[in-house]
Amino acid sequence: MDLERKFSGTESAITVSDDLSIEGYASIFDAADRGGDRVARGAYAASLATGRAVKMLWQHDPAQPIGVWSEVREDAKGLYVKGRLLDGVARATEAAALIRAGAIDGLSIGYRTVRSSKNDGGGRLLMELELWEVSLVTFPMLPSARVAAKGTALDDTMRELAAVFDDARLELSGH
Repeated sequence: MDLERKFSGTESAITVSDDLSIEGYASIFDAADRGGDRVARGAYAASLATGRAVKMLWQHDPAQPIGVWSEVREDAKGLYVKGRLLDGVARATEAAALIRAGAIDGLSIGYRTVRSSKNDGGGRLLMELELWEVSLVTFPMLPSARVAAKGTALDDTMRELAAVFDDARLELSGH
């Protein structure tokens, strides 16, 4: 089975609270990612209906679970996630500090495509996805669901700087 990954970005921030709870959007419907792919409304419905737990990972590494998602659901906007980083897991504690500092601000989904079609923009319209995990990541691909600490001017500056570096990285890689 080929597991794909789709990164999310800034318009929909994830916040982390003092008790390490986090929430936000891991995917926004009908928003083109940097590869031209769009996720259709309802794309996650069949996968979520199975009741299989969606894992919370660090940088898509299956050897580094850092928390648990207590709620994963579709709404009119996209794929909403709510959960908590695990206090006894060193990487989760580090992740919380990095989120608060604005050093980490990305979400990414790991999935298998069940049904898709060609998109007018050269990418795909993803109509049905088998969702496996939602990760905290450094560089998101979809600029509409990043992790963010509670809004300070420094956080906004760091997110803007991360976007500049992300754009430069994509230009250098030819994407």
